[in-house]
Amino acid sequence: MNRAQLDQARRKLCALQAHIRDTVLAARATEARRFARVVARTAADTVYHVDRLSEHAILAWFEEHWPRAWPVEVVMEGLEEGEPATFPRGTPVARTQWKCILDPIDGTRGLMYDKRAAWILAGLAPQRGARTHLGDIVVAAMTELPTSKQWRSDQFSAVRGGGVVATTRDLIRGGERRWVPQPSRAKHFEHGFASLARFFPEGKAFIGQIEEELWRELGVLGKDGGQLVFDDQYISTGGQLYELIVGHDRMLGDVRPPVYAKLGYSAASLCCHPYDICTALIAQEAGCVVERLDGRPLREPLDTTTAVAWIGFANRSLARVVRPVLRRILARHL
Repeated sequence: MNRAQLDQARRKLCALQAHIRDTVLAARATEARRFARVVARTAADTVYHVDRLSEHAILAWFEEHWPRAWPVEVVMEGLEEGEPATFPRGTPVARTQWKCILDPIDGTRGLMYDKRAAWILAGLAPQRGARTHLGDIVVAAMTELPTSKQWRSDQFSAVRGGGVVATTRDLIRGGERRWVPQPSRAKHFEHGFASLARFFPEGKAFIGQIEEELWRELGVLGKDGGQLVFDDQYISTGGQLYELIVGHDRMLGDVRPPVYAKLGYSAASLCCHPYDICTALIAQEAGCVVERLDGRPLREPLDTTTAVAWIGFANRSLARVVRPVLRRILARHL
């Protein structure tokens, strides 16, 4: 694809996500009480009724709207085992040009209880079979699935090297407007939000110990009476990236994969997966740093089961401060 075609693909992903958002919000009017019902458990995650609504909408949309000239393989939870989803339907995977990885609802648990917005995530990469990885993604989009009391829904999209397109949609009166998100430019963590993911009981104390040591070695723990770094556990990797992109948080990360390996927990359904962080490109285009715990680029395969450990910073200055300290602490514990 040339630049114009990549931008067309970006707009296609945005249209897909708007369709998913509208489908889920319409269903909430009649099916909200069923959203939290468990309908399946997979190697990747627990699947709830609300997840099924978005999965069905996606396949129908690709069938009708994806350009036939761009054969694509779709990777997401909920697909039949061993049955790849390709469009046009029936195209052999080997003949597809693109691989599109999707998380129909990232943050299901918050949305199904109407606590906090979830996110629809998608990344598009040139097809390289099993070798296709997160670093290959050249187009990405993420769209907010708001709670019932929200009047607006934000959407971000990007083509590699082209910056971020940010819009917000008025869900009451209709209409969209452009805006420019700005990650934090702070060079320190004092009086700001920053944390490591510890969403579930498993490994919570261990991860808390790692984080406490990080703040101690950075000289923040207990300084001036303490309480200088704020914690916010947004149970959505896409939501965490959003917080970095718009300047709410200065650092967010997920060390659960190596922690769970150390503690003997199965990481399969408890960790971040490639589809959860397939929109890292958008954060990077906004000026954030998103990388592996050792500072290398994300290179995990585009699948639904690989555990991904990552760290994200609002800017390069913060990344340079934390990298060596975090590596030292993780080497001691893991």
